[in-house]
Amino acid sequence: MTTSKSESKSFLPPRWVITTAWRIHRGLYRFSGGKFGLRHAKPDQYGLAQLTTTGRKSGEPRSVMIGFFEDDANYVTMAMNGWAEPEPAWWLNLQAEPNATLTLPDQVLEVTGRAATGDERDRLWERWRQLDKALDGWAARRPNETAVVVLTVN
Repeated sequence: MTTSKSESKSFLPPRWVITTAWRIHRGLYRFSGGKFGLRHAKPDQYGLAQLTTTGRKSGEPRSVMIGFFEDDANYVTMAMNGWAEPEPAWWLNLQAEPNATLTLPDQVLEVTGRAATGDERDRLWERWRQLDKALDGWAARRPNETAVVVLTVN
């Protein structure tokens, strides 16, 4: 389900706080040799994984930490970029080359990414709303609809 711009916007820390937190998270994951920073999704909490895409300009691997939940055999995430206006680079990369690698706490999967549409998007958005009560307020900060991204295991 989508939101209207008139919905109240949830508190969001300054951009520098968000980007610093991402860098620290990624650094702790690397420094710990992958022992810290990932977690499985639970019924009431999204999981954390590393998604590695192919850079659309460089052709080089690009990794980012994402939140996700499982939907049958698929993994679902949001292309939110910390709720900033531009699309996240990883989502632009995935649109250019949909094949990627998803690293979970206990396995590495080859996946193909796509945007959910229609009823599927509405259903998955509602699931995110159950995990994050501030979702609609955060989404209202973006001028465009936030993509719900489905990662299907190859």
